[in-house]
Amino acid sequence: MKKLLLSVILIVFLLAGCSPHHPQVVIKTEKGDIVVELYPDKAPVTVANFLRYVKENRFKGATFYRTVTMNNQPDNDIKIEVIQGGLYDDNHPQALPPIKHETTEMTGILHKDGVISMARNEPGTATGEFFICIGDQPSLDYGGKRNPDGQGFAAFGKVIKGMDVVHKIQQSPAEGQWLKPRIKIMDVELIILP
Repeated sequence: MKKLLLSVILIVFLLAGCSPHHPQVVIKTEKGDIVVELYPDKAPVTVANFLRYVKENRFKGATFYRTVTMNNQPDNDIKIEVIQGGLYDDNHPQALPPIKHETTEMTGILHKDGVISMARNEPGTATGEFFICIGDQPSLDYGGKRNPDGQGFAAFGKVIKGMDVVHKIQQSPAEGQWLKPRIKIMDVELIILP
């Protein structure tokens, strides 16, 4: 009986050690900190890209520059609520080459409240621009109607602390969808290693 009990305990410890370890980053803004847990086990290409921006300090000078609210998208039949950040310029010298598009159908990470995802134009054009969902946004998932191509956006993590900061950013002064002034991102740091 003791051998069986010891075997069961050993198996439990081994299985516990096999669980995926999710890296965490803190996005330090002038409005406060946002802590995001990333899911490399589900979205390996997108997470590796984001972590490369972090590790190589490519978000230096980045900002949150866009707020999408229910009231500032009059021409869209399908409304969303997000804040968007990154380097802002399409041809920014810190930008890396575009990455493969990992759809929500592939990853299983849906655009729920607090989910972080990659901004893009066409599938396979995402670089370092990202957005955070405010409330559930199913129209941004694969098959969603926000983009005519139906491919959705590449979700890759979730805010685990600092949604109050996300809301502060969303409610900051803006002209249309463009934050005026932009909200500075002072740093993006890896706080739990993969």
